[in-house]
Amino acid sequence: MIVVFGSLNADFFMQVDKLPQPGETVLGGRYFLVPGGKGANQALAAARAGDGNQVFMVGKVGKDEWGDFATSLLREDGADVTNVGRGETGTACASILVDDKGENAIAVASGANLEARADQVPDDLLGPETWLVLQMEVTAKENWALIARAKAAGARILLSVAPAAPVPAATLDQVDILVVNEIEARMVGEAEKIFVEDTAEIGETLAARHGLTCIVTLGGEGAAAYSPEGALAVATLPITPVDTTGAGDAFVGGLAAALDEGKTLQEALRFAAVAAGLCCTREGTQSSFARRAEIDARIKEVLPAQIVGGSGQQG
Repeated sequence: MIVVFGSLNADFFMQVDKLPQPGETVLGGRYFLVPGGKGANQALAAARAGDGNQVFMVGKVGKDEWGDFATSLLREDGADVTNVGRGETGTACASILVDDKGENAIAVASGANLEARADQVPDDLLGPETWLVLQMEVTAKENWALIARAKAAGARILLSVAPAAPVPAATLDQVDILVVNEIEARMVGEAEKIFVEDTAEIGETLAARHGLTCIVTLGGEGAAAYSPEGALAVATLPITPVDTTGAGDAFVGGLAAALDEGKTLQEALRFAAVAAGLCCTREGTQSSFARRAEIDARIKEVLPAQIVGGSGQQG
């Protein structure tokens, strides 16, 4: 069972030739609206990638018309949204610009996401059979409170530190899997007084210090996982990217689905890499997430994660 606590948005996309510089106006072409938010994205990615996994989404939307819109694809793909509440402020909204190389720039008005509360998650959803998935688009103290409560109930914790933010040492002690990109890794590392640029060293140090697995996503270079037992690296799916928006969420959702099914970390990293790669072949966030059959059809194009040395180079 996968329980996702986090954000739900209405995402407004605009295609532009290039991303604007400060003070610059650029003219766009096509635009479209899709549900989003890192929490909802990861829940939908897990629901689509899974093989009958139970996925529960918990968070807050507004009392406006965008609230139903933000949960629409989750409901269509069988995720449980019973514990998505209605806040006093409006549904969160993101403005996303995508250039002709598939790169993006994003601004978010958090709205009701900041009203999400840890006590929205019922006790019966937290136990040894649960993977609890969290991100950083809701109030941080609610994340930390829920992690402590879930860990005490025996749940396994997957924390995606996106957007980048420091994480308390006591919380890191309770996390099973920490997912960060290179910027996020350095921010978490600095809060831990790990003042180095090398993300491999940061990942290894966090893993050893807190007894967790730290997965560093590396864009087109794949991902690396560091645990007290050693390091693994996985390559990317060979694709030509159209839009990279949501790829990190597709990775986390795919990873959660694979782990929930009992796959090893090596196989889960491979599965997540394929899910993330397929996301980049289509426009949008939730509209781009792959379903299980598509992932299974491409899985052989990526090797299972390989054991590597401490420097991140093949050993």
